[in-house]
Amino acid sequence: MPHKKNHYINREISWLSFNARVLQEAADPTVPLIERLKFLGIFSSNLDEFFRVRVGTLMRLQRAGVKAKATFGKSPKKILNEIHDVVVAQRATFDKVFSKLYQELEKENIFIINEKQLNKQHEEFVGNYFRQEVRPRLAPTMLDSLPEFPDLTNQVIYLAIHLSHKNDNKKVKYALIEVPVDVLPRFVVLPGVRTPKYIIMLDDIIRYGLKQIFYIFDFDTIAAYTIKLTRDAEIDIEDDITKSDFEKISKSIKQRQKGKPVRFVYDRKMPEDLLQFILERNNLKNFDNVIPGGRYHNAKDFMTFPHVGLPRLEHEKRPVLQHPKIESFRSLFTAIHEHDILLHYPYQSFHYVTDLLREAAIDPQVVSIKMTLYRVAKNSNVVNALINAIQNGKKVAVLLELQARFDEEANIYWTERLEEAGAHLIDIMPGFKVHSKLCLITRQEGNKPVNYAIIGTGNFNEATAKIYCDHALFTADKRLTDEVAKVFAFLENKLKVHTYKHLVVSPFYMRKKFAKLIKNEIKNARAEKKAYIYAKMNSLVDRQMINRLYEAGQAGVKIRLIVRGICSLVPGVEGLSENIQVISIVDKYLEHSRIFIFCNGGDEKYFISSADWMVRNLDNRIEVAAPIYDSAIQKELKQFFKIQWHDTAKARILNSEQDNILRQNNAGSSHRAQDQLFEFLSSGNVPEIADELV
Repeated sequence: MPHKKNHYINREISWLSFNARVLQEAADPTVPLIERLKFLGIFSSNLDEFFRVRVGTLMRLQRAGVKAKATFGKSPKKILNEIHDVVVAQRATFDKVFSKLYQELEKENIFIINEKQLNKQHEEFVGNYFRQEVRPRLAPTMLDSLPEFPDLTNQVIYLAIHLSHKNDNKKVKYALIEVPVDVLPRFVVLPGVRTPKYIIMLDDIIRYGLKQIFYIFDFDTIAAYTIKLTRDAEIDIEDDITKSDFEKISKSIKQRQKGKPVRFVYDRKMPEDLLQFILERNNLKNFDNVIPGGRYHNAKDFMTFPHVGLPRLEHEKRPVLQHPKIESFRSLFTAIHEHDILLHYPYQSFHYVTDLLREAAIDPQVVSIKMTLYRVAKNSNVVNALINAIQNGKKVAVLLELQARFDEEANIYWTERLEEAGAHLIDIMPGFKVHSKLCLITRQEGNKPVNYAIIGTGNFNEATAKIYCDHALFTADKRLTDEVAKVFAFLENKLKVHTYKHLVVSPFYMRKKFAKLIKNEIKNARAEKKAYIYAKMNSLVDRQMINRLYEAGQAGVKIRLIVRGICSLVPGVEGLSENIQVISIVDKYLEHSRIFIFCNGGDEKYFISSADWMVRNLDNRIEVAAPIYDSAIQKELKQFFKIQWHDTAKARILNSEQDNILRQNNAGSSHRAQDQLFEFLSSGNVPEIADELV
């Protein structure tokens, strides 16, 4: 049946609803206090990226005259207006939460003070710190003496300086100072006894020293107000066959810093004359996304708030779990040859991945290693292990995706290091991003080569694996490893599209395969057989997949979805989606894995994947979904999904109102999935939860 416009939630508005869930965590009194500050930082960081990417794209569409049909039934202009209204409302909520957390910090004898609240001891320290550490890194710009306003660097916080006389409003000067948070900490803990603890922000240390900076001018009032400009983050890669991918992408990254403005945020207490001066000189007078804010911006720095106060103010530090199917073997290859192994990050250690690579590097039977990398850690043990393998004579082939947004520079750096070491670099795919998470290791065992593979839902990144919930399948099953080899064969020659019986690969087969699995559930439901779909993903946006889920729900298929971020599907609508329920979990760890379970007439089919159900994943990226054939791992995944589905502490119900209501337990008890998953994986004990996902 044709679906109406209100059968889909706009992806941008849904994303803002997701970020509202992050803000809810910052406001939740059951979350440890310092962690709540970090959630404020995550909220701010998310919003920055949203403006750089999504708002930037909408503004491009608006300039290009794109109509409503291409943007889920609304014009880019209308969506931008809605975004502005939601963001302003969320900013007001943010300020209230921020103020509340300040008060709660004070109850814990932790005080964030400004330059006017210093005692004698603190003033002496701040004065010395300013002179020795801060002032040498400042480069004030006198604005009214310049013919043009200096380019504002994307996402950098500046202090706009207003110099004036109390008795002469006409005699003013304006200046600009970049806050050097790239080289100095945003939060400085002041010296003193153990309690109370006093913290001052770098912005206020600069405010303290303003008179020392502008001492040559005869002004009695010098005040500073924070501003920040966010620019479009999309990069245009020129089509020049005479330049390498490195050159083209490197040039585009530099151009990103001069992208068109998408948001300007300022301290609402800024004098009107200074504000109008800045807006006029930056051609922002008629700009829609001029947003008043508080005294401080770039709250993302709260993600690195200093460790002060009692341990109870932060999340409990848990041990990283060992995997029982690995620890009993001396060799990882022996363990994988014995049975498939599924790792659960961050509960279990990512070091098994680097251990396997290190073992492969020195194993005389290993012939080659092939790997796809999308985002790697700053000091990547994975890449270092691959370089070590090259040094030991192994053939190493790597596809390191150069267009992983905001990681382009890091990936160019690691690509160059690998090339210097002697790795074979697989060329990037023209028109496609390679987002699959694959590793293939070939050993010569007896007279034949044997393949071992890792197929993951998340990046091969030991840093993010500590906070992202992901899965990685270690397997020697020929049904899977032979087809992983086919994926690499395609990536290396790009001329032949292979067929796959087991792996589900996009952009060639994934959409059709999942559509076929949904259609099978519809057929079984109409035949009055048991039919259900359980799926966990980051985003659900693709209209075709949403329509198929609507059709399945109307046929009687029970659909249970866990969607962390964007969800354009509208659940629970009479005559459309009564059989579809959707929840979202926001907690200590970032839910990132993709799991798909289909009833299949009782013979369940299980998949883990690197792909969400978005157009880009299904049609414009190289993605892989791997079937899970091992019955023990199937039970493990089913239990994993059930524990999350029955969460009553951090699960929000997604609905058409986008109001993020926390799911309540009628029994009054609270089930926090991430706690229960840790217990499940550490002890093997299954929590007492209902068998059915109702």
